[in-house]
Amino acid sequence: MIHPSSIVDDSAKIGDSVEIGPFCLIGPEVEIEEGTKIESHVILKGPAKIGKRNHIFQFSTLGDGSPDKKYNNEPTTLVIGDDNIIREGVTIHRGTIQDRGETLIGDRNLIMAYSHIAHDCVLGNDIVLTNQAALAGSVHVGDGAILGGYAIVHQFCSIGSYSFCAMGSAVNKDIPAYVKVRGNPAKPFGVNVTGIKRIGYSKETIEALRSAYRSIYRKKLTVDEAIKDLDSLRKDFREVDIFLSSIEDSKRGISR
Repeated sequence: MIHPSSIVDDSAKIGDSVEIGPFCLIGPEVEIEEGTKIESHVILKGPAKIGKRNHIFQFSTLGDGSPDKKYNNEPTTLVIGDDNIIREGVTIHRGTIQDRGETLIGDRNLIMAYSHIAHDCVLGNDIVLTNQAALAGSVHVGDGAILGGYAIVHQFCSIGSYSFCAMGSAVNKDIPAYVKVRGNPAKPFGVNVTGIKRIGYSKETIEALRSAYRSIYRKKLTVDEAIKDLDSLRKDFREVDIFLSSIEDSKRGISR
C-alpha cells in the first residue's frame, strides 16, 4: 500500500495497513503504526513515531529539525499518538536538547491547514488548531482546547484544558483552563461555556466555574486572595480545582 513514486528509507518501520500516497518521503528512524493514512507529497523525518489510524494530508512536513539557532541537528524526537487528523501543509518540528528533546502530540486532535507546531511543544488530546494557528517553541496545550484561525502563541506559554482562543488571538501569557481569550494581546472574556456544554458538563458545574472566574477576574482581589476565597468551591468541584491549579502552576503569569 505504498505508492511506487514514494521513497521510504530502509530503516523506517511501516505497520500493517498503512497507506502512503504518491511522492512522499519517509526518512530514517520513522515508525508508522497500523491504520495510518498518508496522502501525497508528505515528508516525515525521524527520529519520529506516528501512532495508529492517523490521517496526514498532502504537503505536510513532520519531524523536521528546529530552526532554533541553538539546535545543531541532535537526534531529538517527535511522538504523535493515535487518531489524529493533520490537514494540508501542517509543519511539526522535533524537540531540542535545550528543552524536552521531544515534541509530543496526543490523541484525536484536529490540526487544520497550514498550522505550525514548533519544537518541544506538548499537546494533549481532543484539541483543535484551526487554519494557520501557530505555536512557538515549548508551548503546552491542554486537553480539549481550541485555537481559532491565525491564533498565535508565544514560546513557553501554557494553554489550559478546554480553553478557547478566538480568531487572530496573540497569546503572550498563560491561559487558564476553561477561559476564553481574544485580541492582541489576548485578554479573557468569560468561561468557554459552549465548549464544556458539548462535553456534558452539568449546569451546577458551569455555574461553579463562572463563580470561580468572577472571583479571579471581576472582583477586586489579588489572585492569591481569590484562590483562597474559592477554597471550599474547589473542594466541591473537580473542575474548579483544575481551573485554579492551572493558575497556580503558571510560570509566565496568566492573561488577565
